[in-house]
Amino acid sequence: MSSLMKGTAILTIGLFLSKVLGLIYLFPFYSIVGGEENLGLYQYAYIPYNLMLSVAISGLPLGVSKFVSKYNAMNDYQAGRKLFKSGMAVMFITGVGSFLLLNLLANPIANVVIEDDEQIYTVEQITSVIRWVSFALLAVPMMSLIRGFFQGYGHYMPTSVSQLVEQIVRIIVLLGGSYIVVVVLGGTPETAIKFAVFAAFVGAIGGLAVLYFYWRKLKPEMNVLLENSVSSVELSYKDIYKEIIKYSIPFVFVGMASSLFQLVDMLTFNSAMNSIGLASVTDEILTMLNLTTQKIVIIPVMLATGFSMALVPIITKHYTLGEFDILRSSLDKTYQILLFITIPASIGISILAPGIYHVLYEQSEMGGQVLAHYAPLAIFFAMFSVTAAILQGIDFQKWIIFSLLTGLLIKLMLNTPLIKMMEVDGAILATAVGYGVTITINVVVIHKALHYRSQLVLRRIILICILTLVMSIAVLLVDHLLNVIAEPDGKVLEAVYLLISVGVGAAVYGFLSFRLKLAQKLFGERITKLANKLGFK
Repeated sequence: MSSLMKGTAILTIGLFLSKVLGLIYLFPFYSIVGGEENLGLYQYAYIPYNLMLSVAISGLPLGVSKFVSKYNAMNDYQAGRKLFKSGMAVMFITGVGSFLLLNLLANPIANVVIEDDEQIYTVEQITSVIRWVSFALLAVPMMSLIRGFFQGYGHYMPTSVSQLVEQIVRIIVLLGGSYIVVVVLGGTPETAIKFAVFAAFVGAIGGLAVLYFYWRKLKPEMNVLLENSVSSVELSYKDIYKEIIKYSIPFVFVGMASSLFQLVDMLTFNSAMNSIGLASVTDEILTMLNLTTQKIVIIPVMLATGFSMALVPIITKHYTLGEFDILRSSLDKTYQILLFITIPASIGISILAPGIYHVLYEQSEMGGQVLAHYAPLAIFFAMFSVTAAILQGIDFQKWIIFSLLTGLLIKLMLNTPLIKMMEVDGAILATAVGYGVTITINVVVIHKALHYRSQLVLRRIILICILTLVMSIAVLLVDHLLNVIAEPDGKVLEAVYLLISVGVGAAVYGFLSFRLKLAQKLFGERITKLANKLGFK
């Protein structure tokens, strides 16, 4: 369990910093290019890019992590090294192929997205930004493979640091280039956005440089293990890739999950909104749904992502060695910690959504409404990430494909009619129902496969919900009181109100968690020592 927590902590810290930077850069970028009416062009490029990226890496990064972890547990280090060498060539080929394919598909995608002359963008504009972002596909696949290889050895720092450096380099190029284009040279926001999406390629080069540094540093240690490798079975390349493909297909679907749901919105939202006479605002609202609010909501999900990346090799090891008691204990702790953080965080964002949107972007009744209704979906995103990782670790990959396709089909069936009935709330509801069905299938399969039943987890979930309810009441009262005293007329006062409200919410939730000893039970010795110092003995 300690290795799980250590790996999770390292990945979570890196992901947290990366996600925070991925959120923060959007605010000055939003200001530079001028609001949703220009920023929407940016999100139209990134959804097909993310999908093509998932295809390009073919699920290999986490697939490699699983493969290497499995054979390392049997002291067969040669198998993982053999896969790594050939995998680099495969990643180069798939990267180039996906780059060319996305260029060819750019115009057809743009033609599907643009439904009406009243929309803000043209087919040519969307085609161009998609082609600019496609350059990143040349570098990201190889970078992802190396990360997976390191994780299979239990080295999580290379992934964490390279993600952080990749994000920093990308943001420096993105903001610096956009500022020069728009402010210094007086160029158009469209040109700035082309430069911004190309920054993904430059960031990937920075991430590769970091991974090369770690390769040079860790190679002697891995070579020692390789010299003492005991071949558990003679694997041909055919055998290796047959096993990797078995692992990888579910990883492809997991990596594409969020983008697939967003793609459904991208392809159906505009036509549904146009049919009810809202063509002139559909691009801006879709930008709020798929970009500005999504960037905020994804922050609580970072823990789930960290868990899912660390869970795969750990669960694979325990499952391979038949250590089912340890495995079930890991599941207990994983579910509880995940929900302990994501439930209050997502509900808190929902309550304070208007103020958050005002401070981070601008005063917008629609933006605040979309964020408030979208925020609880963070719980669904987190649960999907972790349940899918568990299924991958216990070799139930086929169920991931089934559950995700089922949820996606439901989203596709419900999206257009619900949007026509409820506008943007219809798209949010369709996503919630789709993810809900997917998660339910995953949980049922996990419980049946591992004979896993935990009344403790159910009781803890109820307790977490009660604590969140008390916290929510406190936050609502404080927020209402502050607005009665003086309504915020600018971002500075709104930010002060937010800090006070968030502080009160965190204090109430933390106090109750310590008083009931929930935090101590979930996070172990260090939190227990902190609680004792604070008087919660």
